[in-house]
Amino acid sequence: MVLLQEFDAKEWVKTRSSLDGEATFLTWNGYIYSFVPNEPKKRLFKILGMSASRCIADGEGGWKFTSRELTYYLDPNSGKILHKWENPWTGETLTVAHVANNPVQGNFKGIFPAKVEPEITTFVFDIFPNYPNPLAEDARFVDYSPNPIYQAAELFKLTVPTAELLNPELVSVSQVILSWDRIGPWLAWMKMGNRPGNMIYSATGSKVKSWTELPQLLQDEIKTRIPLYKDAPKSQLDVEDMTSWIYFQENFDAYLAGERFPLPAPEA
Repeated sequence: MVLLQEFDAKEWVKTRSSLDGEATFLTWNGYIYSFVPNEPKKRLFKILGMSASRCIADGEGGWKFTSRELTYYLDPNSGKILHKWENPWTGETLTVAHVANNPVQGNFKGIFPAKVEPEITTFVFDIFPNYPNPLAEDARFVDYSPNPIYQAAELFKLTVPTAELLNPELVSVSQVILSWDRIGPWLAWMKMGNRPGNMIYSATGSKVKSWTELPQLLQDEIKTRIPLYKDAPKSQLDVEDMTSWIYFQENFDAYLAGERFPLPAPEA
């Protein structure tokens, strides 16, 4: 029997991160497909990503969430990191700007509904970002991302063992099954301009305790190029959340110069 039950933010924090302020990690993998009117789908990329997160109690029943996240665009057949990509619509060879969002933050408070079964409990989050595109008013980006509004759909499901979730002695649920589906616009670095179409993301993932339990590709990148992602921030950072669009805007010169992304990020 499935019951819809409301949980306090504490149970959500046990699922997404940990109650003791320690960093935890999510990792995910899947594929991105094109979705263009009157065209068959193209499997554009394999993706591999991670999030290092931390939650800090605010003393008022809520939790401050802070994190860093990566997503790599890989060759859909070989699984190797793409540093250059040939656009199948335009024929142009482009620099690949992988996701390196530092930080991604928020606040958890209130009620979090979930579907509860005897063995598993599933939190469902469907969010629909819709806000002004930071690139739209800059003439440099007219060929990259000219649409005035950034609009997407992000569909998350996190499934955990019910017994772990309800166990008051546990500060963090150890087993998390992540499902992530996304509908979003062309990535700015793909240089698609206002060409019609969207991208469909389909990915699954899990929770791990340490960056040393991440897939080897991510471990190698973190060790050699971006050690900042070994850990989540120790507290919320007093800066704007980073997005792929802002990251592209801030590092446009490096993109044009063909530098390797993500750009190096030493430990804080």
